[in-house]
Amino acid sequence: MYKPFQLFIKTCTYLSYNKISNYFKLRRSFLSATPASGLSLNDALPFFVSVEPADFCQLRCPECPVGQAVHKKKDSTVINNLLYKKLIDELKPTLAHVIFYFQGEPLLNKEIPELIGYAHNAKIYTSTSTNAQALTDNMAKKLVESGLDKLIVSVDGATQDTYQQYRVGGKLEKALQGIGYVAKWKKELKSATPLIEMQFLVLKTNEHQMQEIKKVFKKSGADKLTFKTAQLYDFENGHELLTTKAKYARYEKREDGKYHIKGKRRKRCWRLWSGAVVNVKGDVLPCCFDKDSSYPYGNINEKTFAECWHSNEAAGFRQKFLENRSQFEMCRNCTS
Repeated sequence: MYKPFQLFIKTCTYLSYNKISNYFKLRRSFLSATPASGLSLNDALPFFVSVEPADFCQLRCPECPVGQAVHKKKDSTVINNLLYKKLIDELKPTLAHVIFYFQGEPLLNKEIPELIGYAHNAKIYTSTSTNAQALTDNMAKKLVESGLDKLIVSVDGATQDTYQQYRVGGKLEKALQGIGYVAKWKKELKSATPLIEMQFLVLKTNEHQMQEIKKVFKKSGADKLTFKTAQLYDFENGHELLTTKAKYARYEKREDGKYHIKGKRRKRCWRLWSGAVVNVKGDVLPCCFDKDSSYPYGNINEKTFAECWHSNEAAGFRQKFLENRSQFEMCRNCTS
Protein backbone atom coordinates (compact mmCIF):
# COMPACT_ATOMS: atom_id res chain seq x y z
CA MET A 1 0.00 0.00 0.00
CA TYR A 2 1.21 3.50 -0.90
CA LYS A 3 2.21 5.26 2.34
CA PRO A 4 3.28 8.85 1.50
CA PHE A 5 4.12 9.85 5.07
CA GLN A 6 6.22 6.74 5.65
CA LEU A 7 8.11 7.39 2.41
CA PHE A 8 8.63 11.05 3.37
CA ILE A 9 10.12 10.08 6.73
CA LYS A 10 12.42 7.56 5.06
CA THR A 11 13.59 10.18 2.54
CA CYS A 12 14.41 12.60 5.35
CA THR A 13 16.76 10.04 6.90
CA TYR A 14 19.04 10.42 3.88
CA LEU A 15 19.69 14.07 4.64
CA SER A 16 22.66 15.37 6.61
CA TYR A 17 24.26 18.71 7.47
CA ASN A 18 26.87 18.27 4.72
CA LYS A 19 24.24 17.50 2.08
CA ILE A 20 22.05 20.46 3.04
CA SER A 21 25.05 22.80 3.23
CA ASN A 22 26.26 21.61 -0.19
CA TYR A 23 22.81 22.19 -1.67
CA PHE A 24 22.72 25.82 -0.55
CA LYS A 25 26.23 26.39 -1.90
CA LEU A 26 24.99 25.19 -5.27
CA ARG A 27 21.90 27.43 -5.09
CA ARG A 28 23.99 30.45 -4.16
CA SER A 29 26.36 29.82 -7.07
CA PHE A 30 23.48 29.24 -9.49
CA LEU A 31 21.55 32.36 -8.53
CA SER A 32 24.60 34.62 -8.70
CA ALA A 33 25.97 33.33 -12.03
CA THR A 34 25.77 35.70 -15.00
CA PRO A 35 27.71 36.00 -18.27
CA ALA A 36 29.30 39.21 -16.95
CA SER A 37 30.21 38.06 -13.45
CA GLY A 38 31.23 34.54 -14.34
CA LEU A 39 30.63 31.75 -11.89
CA SER A 40 32.20 29.90 -9.03
CA LEU A 41 31.12 26.55 -7.61
CA ASN A 42 33.73 26.85 -4.86
CA ASP A 43 33.98 23.39 -3.30
CA ALA A 44 30.36 22.39 -3.97
CA LEU A 45 29.56 19.08 -5.67
CA PRO A 46 26.36 17.94 -7.43
CA PHE A 47 23.24 17.21 -5.42
CA PHE A 48 22.45 14.26 -7.71
CA VAL A 49 24.13 12.15 -10.39
CA SER A 50 22.69 9.92 -13.09
CA VAL A 51 24.73 6.74 -13.46
CA GLU A 52 24.34 4.62 -16.59
CA PRO A 53 24.16 0.91 -15.64
CA ALA A 54 24.08 -0.29 -19.28
CA ASP A 55 24.20 1.49 -22.64
CA PHE A 56 22.11 -0.95 -24.68
CA CYS A 57 18.44 -1.92 -24.88
CA GLN A 58 16.25 -4.72 -26.19
CA LEU A 59 13.60 -2.34 -27.61
CA ARG A 60 13.61 -0.07 -30.67
CA CYS A 61 11.72 3.03 -29.56
CA PRO A 62 11.60 5.50 -32.49
CA GLU A 63 12.81 8.59 -30.58
CA CYS A 64 15.63 6.84 -28.71
CA PRO A 65 19.21 6.90 -30.10
CA VAL A 66 19.87 3.47 -28.58
CA GLY A 67 16.65 2.03 -29.95
CA GLN A 68 17.47 3.36 -33.39
CA ALA A 69 20.90 1.66 -33.32
CA VAL A 70 22.90 4.87 -33.25
CA HIS A 71 24.96 3.01 -30.67
CA LYS A 72 26.02 -0.31 -32.16
CA LYS A 73 25.40 -3.50 -30.19
CA LYS A 74 29.03 -4.61 -30.55
CA ASP A 75 30.06 -1.59 -28.46
CA SER A 76 27.47 -2.28 -25.76
CA THR A 77 28.72 -2.51 -22.22
CA VAL A 78 27.85 -2.09 -18.54
CA ILE A 79 29.45 0.16 -15.97
CA ASN A 80 32.48 -1.18 -14.10
CA ASN A 81 31.50 -2.01 -10.50
CA LEU A 82 34.79 -0.88 -8.98
CA LEU A 83 34.67 2.42 -10.86
CA TYR A 84 31.08 2.95 -9.72
CA LYS A 85 31.92 2.22 -6.08
CA LYS A 86 34.85 4.62 -6.25
CA LEU A 87 32.40 7.30 -7.46
CA ILE A 88 29.95 6.65 -4.61
CA ASP A 89 32.72 6.60 -2.01
CA GLU A 90 33.94 9.99 -3.21
CA LEU A 91 30.54 11.68 -3.37
CA LYS A 92 28.59 10.11 -0.50
CA PRO A 93 29.25 12.92 2.03
CA THR A 94 27.30 15.41 -0.13
CA LEU A 95 25.34 13.34 -2.67
CA ALA A 96 21.59 13.11 -2.06
CA HIS A 97 20.28 11.13 -5.05
CA VAL A 98 21.58 8.57 -7.55
CA ILE A 99 19.48 8.02 -10.68
CA PHE A 100 20.32 4.69 -12.31
CA TYR A 101 19.43 5.61 -15.85
CA PHE A 102 20.80 7.39 -18.90
CA GLN A 103 20.62 5.80 -22.36
CA GLY A 104 20.27 2.02 -22.13
CA GLU A 105 17.90 -0.27 -20.25
CA PRO A 106 19.17 -0.40 -16.62
CA LEU A 107 17.90 -3.91 -15.82
CA LEU A 108 20.05 -5.41 -18.57
CA ASN A 109 22.90 -4.93 -16.11
CA LYS A 110 22.27 -7.99 -13.94
CA GLU A 111 24.25 -6.46 -11.09
CA ILE A 112 22.05 -3.40 -10.76
CA PRO A 113 20.61 -4.55 -7.38
CA GLU A 114 24.17 -4.55 -6.01
CA LEU A 115 24.82 -1.07 -7.44
CA ILE A 116 21.63 0.24 -5.87
CA GLY A 117 22.35 -1.47 -2.55
CA TYR A 118 25.81 0.13 -2.38
CA ALA A 119 24.32 3.63 -2.74
CA HIS A 120 21.49 2.78 -0.34
CA ASN A 121 23.96 1.65 2.31
CA ALA A 122 25.80 4.94 1.81
CA LYS A 123 22.52 6.68 2.77
CA ILE A 124 21.73 8.01 -0.69
CA TYR A 125 18.25 8.12 -2.23
CA THR A 126 18.01 5.85 -5.30
CA SER A 127 15.73 5.64 -8.33
CA THR A 128 15.64 4.03 -11.75
CA SER A 129 13.45 3.86 -14.85
CA THR A 130 12.78 0.74 -16.88
CA ASN A 131 10.74 -0.73 -19.71
CA ALA A 132 10.34 -3.76 -17.37
CA GLN A 133 10.89 -6.33 -20.11
CA ALA A 134 13.66 -7.85 -17.95
CA LEU A 135 11.82 -7.35 -14.66
CA THR A 136 11.46 -10.99 -13.60
CA ASP A 137 10.18 -12.23 -10.28
CA ASN A 138 13.75 -12.81 -9.08
CA MET A 139 14.91 -9.35 -10.20
CA ALA A 140 11.89 -7.77 -8.50
CA LYS A 141 12.80 -9.41 -5.19
CA LYS A 142 16.41 -8.24 -5.47
CA LEU A 143 15.32 -4.67 -6.26
CA VAL A 144 13.10 -4.52 -3.20
CA GLU A 145 15.86 -6.00 -1.04
CA SER A 146 18.39 -3.50 -2.45
CA GLY A 147 16.60 -0.58 -0.82
CA LEU A 148 15.60 1.06 -4.11
CA ASP A 149 13.42 4.08 -3.31
CA LYS A 150 11.64 4.72 -6.62
CA LEU A 151 10.96 2.58 -9.69
CA ILE A 152 9.53 4.16 -12.84
CA VAL A 153 8.00 1.71 -15.32
CA SER A 154 7.14 2.88 -18.83
CA VAL A 155 3.67 1.71 -19.86
CA ASP A 156 2.77 3.70 -22.97
CA GLY A 157 -0.43 1.97 -23.94
CA ALA A 158 -3.42 0.18 -22.45
CA THR A 159 -3.42 -2.51 -25.12
CA GLN A 160 -0.58 -4.38 -26.84
CA ASP A 161 -1.38 -2.87 -30.23
CA THR A 162 -1.04 0.68 -28.93
CA TYR A 163 1.86 -0.06 -26.59
CA GLN A 164 4.05 -1.60 -29.29
CA GLN A 165 3.66 1.37 -31.64
CA TYR A 166 6.23 3.18 -29.51
CA ARG A 167 7.82 0.44 -27.40
CA VAL A 168 8.75 -1.50 -30.51
CA GLY A 169 9.63 -5.08 -29.67
CA GLY A 170 8.16 -4.86 -26.18
CA LYS A 171 5.29 -6.72 -24.53
CA LEU A 172 2.71 -4.86 -22.45
CA GLU A 173 2.05 -8.07 -20.54
CA LYS A 174 5.68 -8.21 -19.38
CA ALA A 175 5.64 -4.60 -18.20
CA LEU A 176 2.48 -5.14 -16.14
CA GLN A 177 3.73 -8.49 -14.87
CA GLY A 178 6.95 -6.80 -13.72
CA ILE A 179 4.98 -4.21 -11.76
CA GLY A 180 3.02 -7.03 -10.17
CA TYR A 181 6.19 -8.84 -9.13
CA VAL A 182 7.58 -5.74 -7.38
CA ALA A 183 4.25 -5.06 -5.65
CA LYS A 184 4.16 -8.68 -4.46
CA TRP A 185 7.66 -8.58 -2.99
CA LYS A 186 7.04 -5.25 -1.32
CA LYS A 187 4.14 -6.86 0.48
CA GLU A 188 5.95 -10.09 1.33
CA LEU A 189 9.06 -8.28 2.57
CA LYS A 190 6.97 -5.63 4.34
CA SER A 191 8.76 -2.84 2.50
CA ALA A 192 7.32 0.59 1.76
CA THR A 193 9.74 0.95 -1.13
CA PRO A 194 10.26 1.22 -3.96
CA LEU A 195 7.51 3.62 -4.86
CA ILE A 196 6.24 2.18 -8.16
CA GLU A 197 5.42 4.89 -10.68
CA MET A 198 3.67 3.87 -13.88
CA GLN A 199 4.67 6.40 -16.53
CA PHE A 200 2.61 7.04 -19.67
CA LEU A 201 4.41 9.02 -22.39
CA VAL A 202 1.60 10.93 -24.13
CA LEU A 203 1.86 10.57 -27.92
CA LYS A 204 -0.44 10.87 -30.93
CA THR A 205 -0.48 7.07 -31.06
CA ASN A 206 -1.76 6.52 -27.50
CA GLU A 207 -3.54 9.69 -26.39
CA HIS A 208 -6.91 8.02 -26.99
CA GLN A 209 -6.12 5.56 -24.17
CA MET A 210 -5.45 8.04 -21.37
CA GLN A 211 -8.67 7.15 -19.59
CA GLU A 212 -8.23 3.44 -20.21
CA ILE A 213 -4.71 3.44 -18.74
CA LYS A 214 -6.15 4.74 -15.47
CA LYS A 215 -8.14 1.51 -15.20
CA VAL A 216 -5.03 -0.54 -16.00
CA PHE A 217 -3.13 1.36 -13.33
CA LYS A 218 -5.70 0.62 -10.61
CA LYS A 219 -5.31 -3.12 -11.20
CA SER A 220 -1.54 -3.10 -11.64
CA GLY A 221 -0.19 -2.74 -8.10
CA ALA A 222 1.64 0.49 -8.98
CA ASP A 223 1.50 3.36 -6.49
CA LYS A 224 1.33 6.30 -8.86
CA LEU A 225 0.38 7.10 -12.46
CA THR A 226 2.15 9.93 -14.32
CA PHE A 227 1.40 11.34 -17.75
CA LYS A 228 4.63 12.63 -19.28
CA THR A 229 5.32 14.96 -22.19
CA ALA A 230 7.50 13.58 -24.98
CA GLN A 231 10.76 15.06 -26.25
CA LEU A 232 10.79 14.72 -30.02
CA TYR A 233 13.54 15.25 -32.60
CA ASP A 234 12.94 17.20 -35.81
CA PHE A 235 9.75 18.71 -34.43
CA GLU A 236 9.89 22.10 -36.22
CA ASN A 237 7.71 21.00 -39.13
CA GLY A 238 5.45 18.85 -37.00
CA HIS A 239 5.87 15.23 -36.01
CA GLU A 240 3.74 12.12 -36.42
CA LEU A 241 4.07 11.37 -32.69
CA LEU A 242 3.17 14.87 -31.47
CA THR A 243 0.06 14.65 -29.32
CA THR A 244 -3.00 16.78 -29.99
CA LYS A 245 -3.47 17.15 -26.22
CA ALA A 246 -2.09 20.67 -25.67
CA LYS A 247 -1.50 20.06 -21.97
CA TYR A 248 0.90 17.20 -22.74
CA ALA A 249 2.66 18.66 -25.79
CA ARG A 250 6.10 20.24 -25.39
CA TYR A 251 5.65 22.05 -28.68
CA GLU A 252 3.18 24.52 -30.19
CA LYS A 253 2.63 25.87 -33.70
CA ARG A 254 3.26 29.59 -34.06
CA GLU A 255 2.65 32.30 -36.66
CA ASP A 256 5.67 31.32 -38.74
CA GLY A 257 4.04 27.93 -39.35
CA LYS A 258 6.78 26.19 -37.38
CA TYR A 259 6.57 24.28 -34.11
CA HIS A 260 8.44 25.70 -31.13
CA ILE A 261 9.01 24.62 -27.56
CA LYS A 262 6.21 26.00 -25.41
CA GLY A 263 7.17 28.63 -22.89
CA LYS A 264 10.29 30.73 -22.61
CA ARG A 265 13.67 29.08 -22.45
CA ARG A 266 15.52 30.29 -19.39
CA LYS A 267 18.98 31.84 -19.53
CA ARG A 268 20.19 29.65 -16.68
CA CYS A 269 19.83 25.91 -16.11
CA TRP A 270 19.68 24.47 -12.60
CA ARG A 271 20.63 21.05 -13.94
CA LEU A 272 24.12 22.29 -14.82
CA TRP A 273 24.69 23.22 -11.19
CA SER A 274 22.75 20.54 -9.33
CA GLY A 275 23.64 17.36 -11.20
CA ALA A 276 25.64 15.47 -13.79
CA VAL A 277 25.65 12.22 -15.73
CA VAL A 278 28.28 9.49 -15.56
CA ASN A 279 28.04 7.13 -18.54
CA VAL A 280 29.24 3.53 -18.70
CA LYS A 281 32.67 4.64 -19.94
CA GLY A 282 33.17 6.97 -16.98
CA ASP A 283 32.63 10.23 -18.85
CA VAL A 284 31.16 13.01 -16.70
CA LEU A 285 28.51 14.84 -18.76
CA PRO A 286 26.45 18.02 -18.23
CA CYS A 287 23.04 16.36 -18.25
CA CYS A 288 20.85 13.63 -19.70
CA PHE A 289 20.26 15.64 -22.88
CA ASP A 290 23.88 15.07 -23.91
CA LYS A 291 22.88 11.75 -25.42
CA ASP A 292 25.98 11.41 -27.61
CA SER A 293 28.41 12.38 -24.81
CA SER A 294 29.52 15.40 -26.83
CA TYR A 295 30.51 17.64 -23.91
CA PRO A 296 32.50 15.60 -21.37
CA TYR A 297 33.91 17.38 -18.34
CA GLY A 298 36.47 14.58 -17.93
CA ASN A 299 36.56 10.87 -17.17
CA ILE A 300 36.60 9.27 -13.70
CA ASN A 301 38.92 6.53 -14.94
CA GLU A 302 41.58 9.21 -15.18
CA LYS A 303 40.57 11.81 -12.58
CA THR A 304 38.42 12.13 -9.48
CA PHE A 305 34.84 13.19 -10.05
CA ALA A 306 35.56 16.50 -8.29
CA GLU A 307 38.40 17.21 -10.72
CA CYS A 308 36.04 16.60 -13.64
CA TRP A 309 33.22 18.64 -12.09
CA HIS A 310 35.52 21.62 -11.47
CA SER A 311 37.52 21.23 -14.70
CA ASN A 312 38.10 23.94 -17.30
CA GLU A 313 35.83 21.96 -19.64
CA ALA A 314 32.98 22.07 -17.11
CA ALA A 315 33.44 25.75 -16.31
CA GLY A 316 33.70 26.57 -20.00
CA PHE A 317 30.48 24.75 -20.85
CA ARG A 318 28.52 26.49 -18.08
CA GLN A 319 29.95 29.86 -19.08
CA LYS A 320 29.03 29.38 -22.74
CA PHE A 321 25.55 28.30 -21.73
CA LEU A 322 25.10 31.51 -19.74
CA GLU A 323 26.21 33.53 -22.74
CA ASN A 324 23.85 31.81 -25.18
CA ARG A 325 22.18 28.46 -24.58
CA SER A 326 21.05 28.21 -28.22
CA GLN A 327 24.61 27.50 -29.37
CA PHE A 328 24.13 23.96 -28.01
CA GLU A 329 21.69 21.90 -30.05
CA MET A 330 20.74 19.73 -27.05
CA CYS A 331 19.75 22.87 -25.11
CA ARG A 332 17.47 24.11 -27.86
CA ASN A 333 15.09 21.20 -27.20
CA CYS A 334 14.93 21.74 -23.45
CA THR A 335 13.18 24.25 -21.17
CA SER A 336 15.07 23.53 -17.94
